[in-house]
Amino acid sequence: MKKRLENMGEINPTAIEAFTEMNKRYEFIVEQKNDLVNAKDSLMETIREVEITANRLFLETFNKVRENFQNVFKALFTEDDTADMILENPENLAETAIDIIAKPKGKRPTSINQLSGGEKTLTATALLFAIYLIKPAPFCILDEVDAPLDDANIGKFTQMIRKFSKESQFIIITHNKMTMASVDVIYGVTMQEAGVSRLVPVDFRGLEHQFENSKNVVVVG
Repeated sequence: MKKRLENMGEINPTAIEAFTEMNKRYEFIVEQKNDLVNAKDSLMETIREVEITANRLFLETFNKVRENFQNVFKALFTEDDTADMILENPENLAETAIDIIAKPKGKRPTSINQLSGGEKTLTATALLFAIYLIKPAPFCILDEVDAPLDDANIGKFTQMIRKFSKESQFIIITHNKMTMASVDVIYGVTMQEAGVSRLVPVDFRGLEHQFENSKNVVVVG
């Protein structure tokens, strides 16, 4: 027994205090680790809830925009023309691209990039108003969107603007006479002197030939 005690060496009288101090530090670190793990779990759960809510709202809005797009597209083209919006990766709504498909009468289903200039403009306008109908804005500015359109499509375009003008005020920058003829107020921009612009307003709302239901459409030429 004496030999065994000698082999153990000298006794450290502060070992108990050192152990107590180290044990307290260990318990503190474990507690901090548990707090971090719990915070991570809570954060991951919040992320999952946000993703679920965001995906649900995105899908609801997408379906509404898709339905509006199909209806407005038919109004700008004909009832026989069809269009659609397709999610390329519906399994990953946060990263998926959206393909715009347009099928004017007599053509195969095609991407918007393969349409003519006028068809692209009308399709893009249909998409614009499909989004606009979700939450109409107080006013909308359109900058020469009618430039690629022929006379027949200009008529469809102005009819649509007239319809939506009951909800919002439209400010249209255009050089097209048919568009100008369908609005309430024209502001012409002239330059009588070099570098000095002047506005020339013309208000059609008091004239007898004004459209009975027209309002809230302004054109700047």
